Amino acid sequence: MTYDFLQHYWCFIVSLLGALLVFLLFVQGANSLIFSLGHTNEERRLIANSTGRKWEFTFTTLVTFGGAFFASFPLFYSTSFGGAYWLWMLILFTFVMQAVSYEFQNKLGNILGPRTFQWFLVLNGILGPLLLGGAVATFFEGSNFIVQFDNLTNSQLPAYVLSNSEMGQLSNPVVSYWANGSHGLDALLNPWVLVFGLAVMFLARVLGMLYIINNVDDETICQRARRQLLGAAVPFVILFVAYLIHLLLKDGFAYDEMGVIFMEPNKYLHNFIEMWYLTVVLLIGVVLVLYGIYSGIANDESGMKKAIWYAGIGTVLTVLPLLLMSAWNHTAYYPSTADLQSSLTLENSCSSYFTLNTMFYVSLLVPFVLAYIVYCWRKIDSRKITREEIATDGHAY
Repeated sequence: MTYDFLQHYWCFIVSLLGALLVFLLFVQGANSLIFSLGHTNEERRLIANSTGRKWEFTFTTLVTFGGAFFASFPLFYSTSFGGAYWLWMLILFTFVMQAVSYEFQNKLGNILGPRTFQWFLVLNGILGPLLLGGAVATFFEGSNFIVQFDNLTNSQLPAYVLSNSEMGQLSNPVVSYWANGSHGLDALLNPWVLVFGLAVMFLARVLGMLYIINNVDDETICQRARRQLLGAAVPFVILFVAYLIHLLLKDGFAYDEMGVIFMEPNKYLHNFIEMWYLTVVLLIGVVLVLYGIYSGIANDESGMKKAIWYAGIGTVLTVLPLLLMSAWNHTAYYPSTADLQSSLTLENSCSSYFTLNTMFYVSLLVPFVLAYIVYCWRKIDSRKITREEIATDGHAY
């Protein structure tokens, strides 16, 4: 296994985790609809308990996604998570708020009342996908950071070969830093970042409605979800197509064999053409998402229940190649708008060969972990959630 293969392999693994995370955002999407789908406290508890069975999968995938990025591409982790920390702190705060809200909304002694914590779930359902989508959009739009690659190499040299200025750098060996005081929030000022973030938010709402139709055994709630499905699907399709057209037409961040970053006209269009196999997968994913939306609206009981799986698999098949387009084929996956040569690529931001090679063998356990998740999911969903279960289950949220 060559170093180049391992870099691309771990980019694939991280992208796959990111694609799975976007699918699992159906939890956030359903939570954002608690008050529009649930008109009584009992109905809102039905929705909260339905998503409450799955929120750990989303949170665990988010943590695993961050951990895989840290292990395989540590310079990205330190640059983005360390520099754009206000953006990531907001994301993590909304997810922590979600966990607290599930546990305390109906606890004795809750002085804030159930509705307060339900509104916290709605806030997580809107901000979580919006901010995560915005963070992903920076892979194409760029972020305002500077990387001092010399500090990586100088720290390996003995003191007698360093100049006084270089010795001064070692006393404060900062490798990367944000170029302004917003620490990531400036990304939200880019309208295209917001477009992609809103597309992810509306996709999460679509997936959330399809999940509720599949998981909640209540005709009233399911009918409301079907009626509102088109209202979320249309904005999602418009926003996603608009961003895709923008992506195909915009200049991209490429690099040559020497690692020099340069702007290439229509770089992402070239990626779509040259990596045609990823484009085919993306198109299949888009078709599956649209078919899932159609199945959720159509008057077919069996199709409605399966719609979440059509759309869910389609989401993974759409997001995975989109993320790979940002990094493969000599593309800078984390561009810098402050200093072009600070942009991060697979080659200049990855871990050592030893680390990537060792983790490769550990990653062979992933299919077993996925099989365990599927087993747990099937056990949890062996019986659809009902009003009677909420009324009689002492452990219900």
